[in-house]
Amino acid sequence: MLSKLPTNLPPHLSLKFIKTYLHSGDLLRARHLFDKIPHPDMHSCTVLINAYTQQGYPKEALKLYSELRARDVQPDKFALLSVVKACTTLRDVAKAKEVGSDVLRFGFRGDLFLGNALICMFGKCRYIEGAKDVFSSLQVKDVISWTSLCSCYVQCGMLREGLRVFREMGLDGVRANSVSLSSVLPVCSRLKDLNAGKEVHGFVIKNGMGENVFVSSALVDMYASCLCIEKAQLVFESMTWRDTVSWNAILTAYFGNGEYDKAFTMFNRMRNEGVKLNYASWNAVIGGCVQNGKTQQALEITIQMQKSGMKPNRITITSVLPACTHLESLRGGKEIHGYMFRHSFLDDITATTALVYMYAKCGELELSRRVFKTMPLKDTIAWNTIIMASSMHGNGEGALLLFHKMVKLGVQPNSVTFTAVLCGCSHSRLVDEGISIFYSMKTDHAIEPDSEHYSCMVDVLSRGGRLEEAYRFIQEMPIEPSAAAWGALLGACRIYKNVDLGQIAANRLFEIEPDNPGNFVLLSNIFVAAKFWKEAAEVRKSMRDRGVKKVPGCSWVQVKNKVHNFIVGDSSNYESAEIYRFLDDMGQKMRLAGYLPDTDFVLQDLDQEEKEDSLCNHSERLAVAFAILNLNGESSVRVFKNLRICGDCHNAIKFIAKIVGVQIVVRDSLRFHHFKDGACSCKDFW
Repeated sequence: MLSKLPTNLPPHLSLKFIKTYLHSGDLLRARHLFDKIPHPDMHSCTVLINAYTQQGYPKEALKLYSELRARDVQPDKFALLSVVKACTTLRDVAKAKEVGSDVLRFGFRGDLFLGNALICMFGKCRYIEGAKDVFSSLQVKDVISWTSLCSCYVQCGMLREGLRVFREMGLDGVRANSVSLSSVLPVCSRLKDLNAGKEVHGFVIKNGMGENVFVSSALVDMYASCLCIEKAQLVFESMTWRDTVSWNAILTAYFGNGEYDKAFTMFNRMRNEGVKLNYASWNAVIGGCVQNGKTQQALEITIQMQKSGMKPNRITITSVLPACTHLESLRGGKEIHGYMFRHSFLDDITATTALVYMYAKCGELELSRRVFKTMPLKDTIAWNTIIMASSMHGNGEGALLLFHKMVKLGVQPNSVTFTAVLCGCSHSRLVDEGISIFYSMKTDHAIEPDSEHYSCMVDVLSRGGRLEEAYRFIQEMPIEPSAAAWGALLGACRIYKNVDLGQIAANRLFEIEPDNPGNFVLLSNIFVAAKFWKEAAEVRKSMRDRGVKKVPGCSWVQVKNKVHNFIVGDSSNYESAEIYRFLDDMGQKMRLAGYLPDTDFVLQDLDQEEKEDSLCNHSERLAVAFAILNLNGESSVRVFKNLRICGDCHNAIKFIAKIVGVQIVVRDSLRFHHFKDGACSCKDFW
């Protein structure tokens, strides 16, 4: 019967064949037959419009409707309902207004069924005025009318108004249903309005609606958002039946409140009780692990997810990439990059931005740039990320160029943008450029500088050697100088050996953050560099008297997917003997190449030979030696350190990189250093 298209059929038979084609899923033939009807009746039009809408072709539905209107065919109620649904799917506010006008023009004003559909349509299109007009025109309003208006306010971001409509519904004598409650409870969650949430909970109990799993799950989420985790747990445990959504709600609640152990216990309970884990379940656990600092666990859960037969989706990728970033796991990050490429996830701006940041944090600035260049769309966050990447690698000129390109392309910078650019200026001694950027914030971009921007500006001036100017800037700041501002000045006093300003900055820091060991260490370093041994000893004594302990220096390197840690004088590594032999041999070659140990970086009054031996034991040098011994044919190594790299180690690693012929990347607490051919990317300034 479907092999040939019938012709010259009467309208009722044409409609029969159209319905037959539609029932078999053949929209193309149905439309072809429809177009052969000289004067199609409204019923045929409605059937085809409805089919387009239901099968996911809302644009075709609206196009057909427009063609009929051009022929002055008057739509009936059912045709208009189908068109309203198409507009709701498309969220096209212009088309929605046109259809709303047709509903009035053809005499359906006040029709409850159509009116409710229009309110929903205007809500999806975020056109609150249209929804209000339709609602007020309804002489009879049912629970769907009220719920649709409430949802419309919520979708338009007017959360308090949504709550008001929900309360007015009750005052009007209309009893809320489960859909109404499931719509309003997330509002209480987002507003963190515990009192409103309790009101809704009271209504649920009073009307015996606690058995509804969607309502109960929303209550769990509401209490968790309002930091009432015990209440959330009580609601959860009182549920007679729980679906995966309700389990996910309590799981997310625990993770969101930092109760990692309870969350993980709940996750294991889900698996033991045979709850079917969905993407939301796995992603909640992976994201929760990262959020609570359990980054290695996040990677392990991702592997378990894959073993269960579920492939990571875009949200999974966005959740797990920060784990690779935190662990500085370049290998893991590259594996995820490959997965994103194979599954066409690289068009996801959030995931790809996370990829840009991962490469930058793992020491691969060039790969970070390549990923950024391939992004089809770049928002402010993406631009901020690549600017920050350039800054953390000491490429201030690159950060400035990116900033100016961003502005030229019409992307609006925000507060974070300026922090990133100013950091780049400080590490590259671009003082005048930094000053210009700082003052352009308010004049050109209407952004008021905050404490972080003022601290960055102190850093720009201080690192540029303009210490007195930096000190005056601090004194003239319109806000109270933060520890970061004084810390920037103190750090620069260490670089430029300014004892007087260093003491001023340190004394102020001792008042602001008396338990921060870094401030004591910096001041002690300043005294040591000036050969003020007595004053340095007094600072160390003051630390002991106050019970402030110095953070031990630690360096680490990843070899064969395992992280190896080193501290000063470390001999615990299984290759310690080879490491020290390598450094002894390298020391002789370095001396022949012109290296002289800089014993000013030994913070004790030892004799010359002891000082030189002490320098060879520093953690970063041990980590570099271990990484080179385990190169496995690679041309570069990456070492990470928790503190600022020692000046003598910095000089020594330049020689090692040249002698061995590899690139050595070291990330310390301030920035990345790229050592190659006897030089460092920081140009000996950090």
